[in-house]
Amino acid sequence: MVDNKKSKIFNSKDLIAYFLVAGTGAVVQLLCSSLFKDWFGLTFQQSILPAYAASFVVGFALTKLFAFNARKTNQTRREMVKFLMVAVFSGFVTYIFSTGAYYISDHYFQQYNYLLPWSKKHVNVNEMACYIVGMGFSFISNYILHKTFTFKSTGFYNRLKVLIR
Repeated sequence: MVDNKKSKIFNSKDLIAYFLVAGTGAVVQLLCSSLFKDWFGLTFQQSILPAYAASFVVGFALTKLFAFNARKTNQTRREMVKFLMVAVFSGFVTYIFSTGAYYISDHYFQQYNYLLPWSKKHVNVNEMACYIVGMGFSFISNYILHKTFTFKSTGFYNRLKVLIR
């Protein structure tokens, strides 16, 4: 017997669409992190949150347009506020799990670097793997929270507006 509530949250159409959208956001995040490290001399840990923030805009637009069937809800402002709340939480999830995995990697495993073909750019494979671990945990929390909170009318936004006024 299939739990009706679970099947609504984890339906394959939304999960696949969100995976593709999140994958695009993850690529933007990884590129931005690499650029921030190269341009501004940031460490791995210092580059995680700014890169997450840079991918936020791409993530909201793509999630609204292609995931969760929210393209025509006419509640963009409400969804942006909720999306920001979820993004802040998930940014910390990414940071905590990425830096935790990096700590383990740094203390217990040998560091591996890979020279990109036709380039002078070296990629730290350990950092990349740790970043992917953090983004994996963030993907899970994002999917569940966006599906059940951001792009669903919960009444939270109206209560928040009353509280702010």
